[in-house]
Order: sequence, then structure tokens, then C-alpha cells
Amino acid sequence: MVDRPLAEAEAPTAPGDRRLTGAAPLQPAAPLASLRRSVEAGLIGRSSLVERLLIALLTGGHLLVEGPPGLAKTRAVKLLAGGLEASFSRIQCTPDLMPADLTGTQVFRPEAGRFEFVEGPVFHSLVLVDEINRAPPKVQSALLEAMAEAQVTAGGVTYALPQPFMVVATQNSIEHEGTFPLPEAQLDRFLMHVLVDLPDAAAELEILGLVERETAGEAPARPTPVTTEAILSARRAAAAIHLAPALKDYIVRLVMATRRSGAMPDLESQIEHAVSPRGSLALAAAARARAFLAGRDYAVPEDVSELAPDILAHRVIPTWRASAEGVTGRSLVERLVSRVEPL
Repeated sequence: MVDRPLAEAEAPTAPGDRRLTGAAPLQPAAPLASLRRSVEAGLIGRSSLVERLLIALLTGGHLLVEGPPGLAKTRAVKLLAGGLEASFSRIQCTPDLMPADLTGTQVFRPEAGRFEFVEGPVFHSLVLVDEINRAPPKVQSALLEAMAEAQVTAGGVTYALPQPFMVVATQNSIEHEGTFPLPEAQLDRFLMHVLVDLPDAAAELEILGLVERETAGEAPARPTPVTTEAILSARRAAAAIHLAPALKDYIVRLVMATRRSGAMPDLESQIEHAVSPRGSLALAAAARARAFLAGRDYAVPEDVSELAPDILAHRVIPTWRASAEGVTGRSLVERLVSRVEPL
């Protein structure tokens, strides 16, 4: 099944076709369709990354984007921020970064004779954490509370973060000196771990043309920013997308195949840590969001199988023997997806 953009969703042509129809259902979808076109216009060959960014926005999840430098990871997030009415901040991680640099700190106000909490850059709706693996463990732990609970605790007081709240972290895949690998608990807080590859020759040529046009001042016009109310409305609509019992069963069988269930003993023996129920919930929510972006009010098996590697791979830890043989969490999940069939 080929998904089509929200703006091109057609009226039903058969009794079983449950595409979004009518003005009311399309109201929350239309702003995101415009936002998607705008972001894709500023990126070349990155439609999959744009889709993942919007899925995270719709589900209230967080995204980890990994790839070599120069592949427009930061640019993608800035383009997304430019299309939102929500506040945006960027944190450049370094080894000497302190938790207070992220969350904020207590500052003494002599004129008032008391301490006052000054919010840090995490108190924004969209937070870009650049090169997160350069941040020391204490900073990563401080970010964990914000991502998991949408709150920050400082000086014994808990402060709520704005809604919507979304963290997009980038990670350099070719440089490991002076870095701090993310712990499994931190990785599990990310809805998806997306890998960005080098473009092909045709895309590279288009990138040259895009940069030349922007240098000449010919950047495309920005659409009207999507409001916070529109984002929250779209989230509610995406959460209401139908997930058939057979599709739920497909999700559960994919996740159970990573555990000691006896379904696939050859793969199970290569897995040290299996996917937790959080992986099932994330896959179900992301499948609904992808269906919403495609203009459907129901999810299909392709929504699950397409997203499974990005959602489950960082939640699967291979055994040391499998890792020594070059097996990764992503390769294990890809093999599972090829062998577990939807009903």
C-alpha cells in the first residue's frame, strides 16, 4: 500500500476504505501537511527523517538522530522549529557541560533577599541537543528526567515543562574520542533512533542547487507557523486512529520474538536484553501517527514494519558474542521483521 500525503487523501471508494473524509477530520491534519511540505522543501532526500520528526511531534516522543557530520541533522530540526509557533532552543553539548547549564539554576536576588530559579534552555517546547554523546553522564541524567516526566527538579522544587515538549538529539557516528555513550535507560526514553546516511549523486546535485538558491536569496516562503493548539489537536486525532486487533497482535509478536519465547531460538540466543512493553506502546503510537500523516484513520501492517527498526533497534541489546560477530540491534530487528508476518 502506498501512502499519500494528507492533502491528497481521497474520499472512500469502497466500503472498507476508511480514509479521513470530510472537513472536520482534516482540520487537525492540514497544518501538519503544510509543515511537512515546507520542511521537505528545505531538505534533499530526507523525507523519511521529516516523517519521523512529525511522528515524534504527534506522539509526544523524542528522537535520536545519528549520522556523520554535514548531513543536515541540525538543519532539519531548525526547519521544523521554523514551522512551529512553539519556542525553540539549541544546546551544544561539550564535556564540561553542567546539569544546571541545561535545566537552570537558583540565583540570589539581593534586592528581594531571596533565591530565584532561572530556567535553562530545556524549558522550551522543541529542544535540540546537539552531539548528545559529548555531554557527561550527569547532564544526560538531568535530561532523562525532563524527557521521561516533562519536568525539572531543582532546589527541591519541581517545575513543569511547557506542552508540547519534544527533544531531538543528534549524535556523531564517526567520532568517539571524548564522548560518553548513552546508557540503555537513556536510549529507551527515545521514541526512535534514526540513522542518516550519505546522499547519492542525484541528491548531492540537488543539494548544490538548493544552497545556491538560498545564497542568492531565493529561499522558499515559509508557511504560517503551526500553533500549539493545532499540534495538541493533531495529537488527539492521531491517538484516535484505529488499530485493528490483528495489527496489535502483529506488534506483540514482533516484540515477543526478542524475548525467550521459543519462537525464534536462533535469534533469541543472540539477544542479551529484549524489548520491554515500552517498545510495544511506542510502536503502536508511532503506527497510528504514520497512518494519520498518510491521511488514513486506520493503521496498516506497513506502518508497523516500516517503523519497527527505528523504534525497536535501540531497545535490543545483543550478547557480547553476537556483537563480536558484527550483529547489531538494528540487524536483529530487521531479521525479525522479515520473518514475523502480519495476520
